[in-house]
Amino acid sequence: MFEHLYDETEQANVSFVGCISERARYDFSIIFTNHFFGKPLVVCMQTGRSAVISADDLDHVDYLQKMFHITDDKVGEDLSVFLKTRIPVMGYHDQY
Repeated sequence: MFEHLYDETEQANVSFVGCISERARYDFSIIFTNHFFGKPLVVCMQTGRSAVISADDLDHVDYLQKMFHITDDKVGEDLSVFLKTRIPVMGYHDQY
């Protein structure tokens, strides 16, 4: 038996972006929704791995590497720089 927690429908903005560096290629969908306190859901379309990420999280390359199973530190840094151009900075009060 499951306890029902939520069932919401909303219109979301989705951005599909691809990037390539000297070491890796990524294809992401970035889903902007109000459901996760305004943080976008970032999905790697190649692996299916996903994470709810804020702009603050992008300063923690080790977090990105863990979420997307990246073992190369340089690839993690490159991904952080790329996502910083796509994920907006939000104030604390905007998130919660």
